[in-house]
Amino acid sequence: MRLDAHQHFWHYVPEHYPWITDRLGALTRDFMPADLEPHLRALAFDGTIAVQARQDVGDTEFLLGLAERHPMIKGVVGWVDLCSSDVGRQLDTYASHAALVGVRHIVHDEPDDDFMLRQDFRAGIARLREYGLTYDLLLFPQHLSRAVSLVDEFPEQAFVLDHIAKPRIRDRRMSPWDDDLRRLAERPNVVCKLSGLVTEARWDAWQPADIVPYLDVVVQAFGTSRLLIGSDWPVCTLAADYAGTMGLVIDYVNARHAAAADAIFGGNAATFYGIEVAPP
Repeated sequence: MRLDAHQHFWHYVPEHYPWITDRLGALTRDFMPADLEPHLRALAFDGTIAVQARQDVGDTEFLLGLAERHPMIKGVVGWVDLCSSDVGRQLDTYASHAALVGVRHIVHDEPDDDFMLRQDFRAGIARLREYGLTYDLLLFPQHLSRAVSLVDEFPEQAFVLDHIAKPRIRDRRMSPWDDDLRRLAERPNVVCKLSGLVTEARWDAWQPADIVPYLDVVVQAFGTSRLLIGSDWPVCTLAADYAGTMGLVIDYVNARHAAAADAIFGGNAATFYGIEVAPP
């Protein structure tokens, strides 16, 4: 099974998506499964993991509803209020849905860089394993050291790093992102999505050569058995179309790590998110 491990759907309502600023004006419309399906089919991908894009349980309900109607959605990474004393009830409500495979919070938009170390947030993280749910780490480079502390507190919890922690590719800046990412990768319960790369480069002028050094660091740090390809569609369309975004990673893997292509292009995601793969 070939899986896009990271993309989004939404019915665009401005007040629901304050992160979609004027600079991201191309995203101010609906993006739905019918828009994505031809792109998946063109690259022979079997399905996708749909990831939350707003901090509201309504988004979780919306994505789970789409999963019921569209078999291409193999899993949903939703949102619950991990800081709430009511988080258990929320998890009881949504984790009973077979499509819910994980939870995410948009940590990098929190004004407090130590947000994920708050006691109430950590108490929420502590509940996820009993429901068999993973946690997506959405971070900027300055959050990586905090993520190490969080992951060390929960060695049995499965974590995945989104977008390789958004290094400053456009500025050709590597340090201290590279060292901090290697430290996080030393934790065996963390995997990493090869996603969100083109939007961290110069949108109108990136070349694969700008991004390859960052891919080299990630592969060396995590190894090919802990990497998942993801498009970050439709956000990726700010810098490249779907084929170009996925093709960047596909070409890189096929040229350098061809023996691991099946794993990176879907097998690792299926294992991490617990997606059942039908026998051939």
